[in-house]
Amino acid sequence: MAVIAMTREMGSLGRDVAAALAEQMGLTVVHHELVEHHLAEKLGVQESTVHRYLEGEASLLERWKIDKQKLSRFTAEEILELAQKGKVIIRGWGATGVLRHIPHVLRVRVCADMGFRERVMTQRLGLEAAGARREIDRSDAAHAAIVRSFFGVDWQNPLIYHLVLNSGSVPIETCVTIVRFLAERPEFQ
Repeated sequence: MAVIAMTREMGSLGRDVAAALAEQMGLTVVHHELVEHHLAEKLGVQESTVHRYLEGEASLLERWKIDKQKLSRFTAEEILELAQKGKVIIRGWGATGVLRHIPHVLRVRVCADMGFRERVMTQRLGLEAAGARREIDRSDAAHAAIVRSFFGVDWQNPLIYHLVLNSGSVPIETCVTIVRFLAERPEFQ
């Protein structure tokens, strides 16, 4: 009953690592749409409002509509419910912070140097390097602020993870092999 909490930096190919890992291990990858939909229902706001809030792009009115304490609590509840079901990779959403005290939940961070991330995002979004860098910086800042304010952790702190992988220098297939090795160990069952 593997449960993997994964944090990935934009442009680090963490999405590809999660997808390959899920396919090999028969796990479900939780995407933000599912979580945002449930959170929006519980908060009584539009799904797009929750998405923009979590991405750091909400307007002043949208930020006013969101009850931050309720959003934090509902997010933690959603993560715990997903983890309880098992056979899941929960990408982002502060899952590493929420689940950090549950020993059998494998916590993984996929990161890469900025040059690598810029190249990936330049290709993916068709932006120039400066535009890709701005998008990466905006995303990193938004995620850091949400995870810190909701769960009191620094998502870039390697000490909250069992494993930190640099996908800029370790191929995706090797990242998957390493995570799978740990996930199949008895201590993570």
